[in-house]
Amino acid sequence: MLEKFRQAKGPGIERLIALEDEGLMPAPFGGERPDFIRALWEHAPGAVIAEYKRASPSRGEIDMTLTPEQVAAAYRDAGAAALSVLTEEHYFKGSLEYLSRMAGAGLPMLRKDFILHPVQVIETAATPASAFLLIARMSTQEELREMLGLGMAFELQAVVEVFDEADLEKAQALDPEIIQVNSRDLDKLTTDLAVAERLARHKQEGQIWIAASGITTPDDRERMIQAGYDAVLVGTSLMSGGDPGAALKKLMGRNG
Repeated sequence: MLEKFRQAKGPGIERLIALEDEGLMPAPFGGERPDFIRALWEHAPGAVIAEYKRASPSRGEIDMTLTPEQVAAAYRDAGAAALSVLTEEHYFKGSLEYLSRMAGAGLPMLRKDFILHPVQVIETAATPASAFLLIARMSTQEELREMLGLGMAFELQAVVEVFDEADLEKAQALDPEIIQVNSRDLDKLTTDLAVAERLARHKQEGQIWIAASGITTPDDRERMIQAGYDAVLVGTSLMSGGDPGAALKKLMGRNG
């Protein structure tokens, strides 16, 4: 599955490399970026990173009618600590422009995509995003180190995602501030929160840990809190019922 994602990003990366070679990359965003890490600490434990997710490989189309602006406002009003914005176009029906369209909610935004080359970090820096996702399994340790450093230069915070112990060992060697554990089996496209519980035993002091995938109920969120997670990232279950704000309130136990 990850190789399919890599191939889908190839043409876009080549286009960005050509722009960089010609000195035509967009300038860095000049506005204020809300602090992603601070927002998670302030809402921890159990901070919710609420995701705008229109489609996925496992579910197909989820909801193509809700606009980025509608969902950002609904998540803000329901108590989200931050937003996750899918920008991958082919499999997730996302768009880079959603970052600008959702910035009005005032919450820090994580650009969720398959970031494989430094030019994509530069591209992210031209948006209002506060953070970007790096998947440990999709890059070498040196590639990850370069992109982490470039992100810091642009004052972007990096979320390093892992799926198992081997990924985690690679990530921890880079001393990241934020680790995200994805409990999805990439071959079967199923989820098991026991994966997140198992890896949580390796959490290092001072790091922020995020649990992703398979979190659908208040009990799931509480289970991740008990395992030691500071935050959870939730998308599909919030976007599936037509009212993301109400779904987030229910997840957080705020039904009133």
